[in-house]
Amino acid sequence: MEIKIEDSGEIICIDEVARQANGSILYKKGKAVLLSSVVIDSKSVEGDFLPLTVQYLEKSYANAKFPGGYIKREGKPNEFEVLTSRLIDRSLRPLFPKGFCYPIQITIFVLSIDRELDLQVLALNAASLALYISDIPINVAVNSLRVGLIKNELIINPTLDLLQESDIDLYISGEGDNIFMIEFKSNNESLCEDKLLEVLELAKNHIKTTSYIYERYLKDHIKPPKILQYNKEYSSDIFNTISTKYKNELESCFVAMSKSENNTMLDNIKEKIIAENTFDELGLEVAIVKFKRNFIRNKILLEEKRLDGRGLDEIRDISILTNILPSAHGSTLFTRGETQVLAVCTIGGDNDMQSYEMLNSKSVLKNSFLFHYNFPSFSTGEAYPITSPSRRELGHGNLARRALESSIKNDNRAIRIVSEVLESNGSSSMASVCGGSLSLYSAGIKPLFLVAGIAMGLVKDGKNYKILTDIMGIEDYDGDMDFKVAGNEVGITALQMDIKINDIDINILKDALLKAREARLKILSLMVKARDNIILGDNIPQVESFCIPINKIPSVIGHGGKNIKNIIDKFNINIDIAKDSGIVRLSSISKQNLLNAKEYILSIVNINLDSINVGDKFNGKIKRIVDFGMFVEIKDGIDGLIHNSKLLKNNINLSDYKEGDILSVEVVAINNDKIELFIS
Repeated sequence: MEIKIEDSGEIICIDEVARQANGSILYKKGKAVLLSSVVIDSKSVEGDFLPLTVQYLEKSYANAKFPGGYIKREGKPNEFEVLTSRLIDRSLRPLFPKGFCYPIQITIFVLSIDRELDLQVLALNAASLALYISDIPINVAVNSLRVGLIKNELIINPTLDLLQESDIDLYISGEGDNIFMIEFKSNNESLCEDKLLEVLELAKNHIKTTSYIYERYLKDHIKPPKILQYNKEYSSDIFNTISTKYKNELESCFVAMSKSENNTMLDNIKEKIIAENTFDELGLEVAIVKFKRNFIRNKILLEEKRLDGRGLDEIRDISILTNILPSAHGSTLFTRGETQVLAVCTIGGDNDMQSYEMLNSKSVLKNSFLFHYNFPSFSTGEAYPITSPSRRELGHGNLARRALESSIKNDNRAIRIVSEVLESNGSSSMASVCGGSLSLYSAGIKPLFLVAGIAMGLVKDGKNYKILTDIMGIEDYDGDMDFKVAGNEVGITALQMDIKINDIDINILKDALLKAREARLKILSLMVKARDNIILGDNIPQVESFCIPINKIPSVIGHGGKNIKNIIDKFNINIDIAKDSGIVRLSSISKQNLLNAKEYILSIVNINLDSINVGDKFNGKIKRIVDFGMFVEIKDGIDGLIHNSKLLKNNINLSDYKEGDILSVEVVAINNDKIELFIS
């Protein structure tokens, strides 16, 4: 069955493909075609969590391409696929009620693309509608959109070309009056809080309208609901017992846990309770989770106090050390409470940039700014091996990169920041932003501004709510919102928000943004002091850029790259040459080496332009002998070819010569900067 949503140009095909899934649709818009399916396991799992898995996968044939790489088959999801899967997961997870513990698999295949349309928006909408019409009893239509700001005009779902010109990139999802997830970055320095709220209000109205349209077109096509048993509520006797007999022990434990994300102390108390009672282990687990949640939330809502004794607006103590790694280009150790990151910055050239492919692009692209976030197990006192980066690590690294991008948008070098999380107790991603920003300065880079990040939380009960500044891990788990905000003194550079409840309005978001601004300014004041006290290392690369005529690039590179290799070795520098513009970028830890190399390269170019003419004679050294002749160096870095055919005509044997011999030669021709010689 094909349903055309005339308001948007979308076509939803139901019961045509993947019919054994609990819900599936073929989603079409323009030339884009996506297959979205939802499958639920028949058996629930034990515990208090939702086993939801989302996989967004792009097929190369969707853009008439072969997969890149040696093996011509789609393999491990790339970073864009992982990040898109996370967007969908974070948008749909709030729909499932507490106690829903059936494994859910949501899969989105991109089968055909439209280069004008946003795949992340289409993918979330397709996933949501497959869930909406399925027999899983969650009948609300989540949708997403992207907002751009182009020439001071807000544009909903701009084309990909227009998005390149936008001052902002805001991706938001929700349903009806509810916002579930926001991702924002500024492409032009930062955006003030008032303007961001204006954007959010526009987006929220569009979400509400789209939800209504989806429900109007599709409500009659929802499958009969599947009968599901939610995980049972365990006997209140367990909860009552631990709330009286073990109250002090548990409260002391949770206060201690506010200093660490390690659960060893709590595990010991559980063992003691089980040993002294006949409680079911899972029932005890559920009761303790409920006790902890009530304890933390009541303390915040009623006492306006937190487990570690801070007020609601207080930031934990911050310490900053810079350039603690002598051999690194730049490093910063940023500690906030029990969260600590080591941010290390490395500067490179064009060859160090990350090459990548996008499904909607035919060419290979390059990313000059990389941010890699690592979360080893010891950061939370746990013992498990370090493996390839997790979805969480990729997501946090992406957020930090987006937060810092606008501060270095005019720097064309390859820059890599690695954030090693050494301790974690709440928002290591925002600590990574702070440490990463300072590591740029520590490496001698001159960003446009410092960027600080802060994680905000929310506890809400009816109309009563409290905003928390600088949340800890335990507050994140039992709170109602995780709101990460990064920016400078003027406004916001990046934002990420995940909401766990359905009744958050714009006023709450405004309150959170303003409190985040206050915290950000406090952190920035400490970062300014640290920046002003940075002592640069002696191994920071110096950079020299200049331009040469494009037709002279082969002369600098030389046959088989011989000239450029000689320059690199001779002056101990790195060289990048842009073949489309003639821009030469040199880098070295020695400024004098840069100047000498620049003078040398320009002399090669100028010699070719002015100094060598047909008929000129030189005493040259044979640099290389090949089957078709020999190359003779007539000046530093300038070679000419004596072709074997001319030697044979003059009864001269190539075998009579060896590399290093000195010859008297004459220039007999110059064609396209290639010098032809003969023995004079």
